[in-house]
Amino acid sequence: MTKDLADPGTKRDKAVAQRRRTILDAAMLCFIENGYHQTGVRDIAKRAGVSLGNLYNHFPGKHDVLAEIAALERAELTPFLDLLAGSDAPAKTIDDFVAAYAAYLGKPENVILTIELTSEAIRKPDIGELFVANRRDLTAALASVLRQGMSNGDFRTSLDPDASAQMIIELVEAAAFRAVLSKTTVASKLAGLTDFLHAAIRS
Repeated sequence: MTKDLADPGTKRDKAVAQRRRTILDAAMLCFIENGYHQTGVRDIAKRAGVSLGNLYNHFPGKHDVLAEIAALERAELTPFLDLLAGSDAPAKTIDDFVAAYAAYLGKPENVILTIELTSEAIRKPDIGELFVANRRDLTAALASVLRQGMSNGDFRTSLDPDASAQMIIELVEAAAFRAVLSKTTVASKLAGLTDFLHAAIRS
């Protein structure tokens, strides 16, 4: 009997979560195609195939949709955080991270969405802090790998691991963005980026 009572709640929770994700996916597609400011809640509802009232049941407004997207970004960063955690080969881990992160960022839809959301995050401090917190965690994980490499002799001991981690992330982002802008592949820029990083951080 307990199981029967629990099942409807579980199914309902799953249905609510699925509906919220459908709305978020629709919002991100609208932002990519039309821009954040050119997208209204009606556009999102139409793209998601839900009524405006149903959308408001899940998100009071577009600002709340954006906050939820920041949470989704955190989930998408989890594989990179896992890659950087507990590494026993820091030099290889850095190379693997750079290649994986560049491939992720180098998708045109990710570049467009990042630019759209970053511009809005600058205008809205509460939204900005969510994205900054995501970046802070990624930077800290990368800095930890750098410290380990400095300790075992893989990397220069003169490095500032926190500043270097931030710089590595920014270089990967810039390379991915340039690749999309110039309609080339991230792979075409990866070798040069990796060589530069090797010269900059390896002992």
